[in-house]
Amino acid sequence: MKRPILIHPDPRLKKVAPQIPDLSDDLRVLADDMLETMYAAPGIGLAAPQIGVDARLIVLDCVKEEGAAPRPLAMFNPEIVAKSDEISTYEEGCLSIPEIYADVERPAEVTVRWIDRNGAEKQEDFAGLWATCVQHEIDHLNGVLFIDYLKPLRRQLITRKMVKLKKDRAREKA
Repeated sequence: MKRPILIHPDPRLKKVAPQIPDLSDDLRVLADDMLETMYAAPGIGLAAPQIGVDARLIVLDCVKEEGAAPRPLAMFNPEIVAKSDEISTYEEGCLSIPEIYADVERPAEVTVRWIDRNGAEKQEDFAGLWATCVQHEIDHLNGVLFIDYLKPLRRQLITRKMVKLKKDRAREKA
């Protein structure tokens, strides 16, 4: 089931999400809903707080090559356990901050540990777009948005644009 995505500014996007104590069928359904929502948006990552759910769950699929098989990942309680010293810069966007993009510097490679949908602990090294995306989504679980890496004036301008967008969308629905 496709879920509505929260738009910044929304206080739920700035909260630190709690750990998931136990996997349940409801959480697996939530992960499936999040993947459906992410693909429909379209996006390459989505965190539970972005759909108003207070839980440490992210989904991502950064396969972009034409004809390549998708690689949907659902990560419960993901954590970065190692980062490279090397930095990379990617132009990031966010489903909660539509049509806004900015260059963000992050570690070029990260090692992430998480629980998969079957309850198994996983650990994997990510580089390139995957590394950027997984860091971006884990940031969401900690109440951090990609615009928080920008200079204050730029961040304020973006926030004002999003307030206007939310007002315009509310008017369209009325």
